[in-house]
Amino acid sequence: MKEQYVTEQGDTWDLAAKKVYGEEQYLDYLMSNNFNCLNYFIFPAGVSLKTPVLPAGRVNGVPEWRIKSK
Repeated sequence: MKEQYVTEQGDTWDLAAKKVYGEEQYLDYLMSNNFNCLNYFIFPAGVSLKTPVLPAGRVNGVPEWRIKSK
């Protein structure tokens, strides 16, 4: 996986997350790694976003600590 994603005109956080991680639900992780871009709702072309590998311990996009243990 690339360590960055360069936006296309019209990308949104959820669309960028889907393109990078395969699921829109990872937009929170993408946003948390790109604080400097939080002023964008709809991206112009050419904005470089950091795209670190998803951490282990996420089950279907949910952090492990949010899953209730039985």
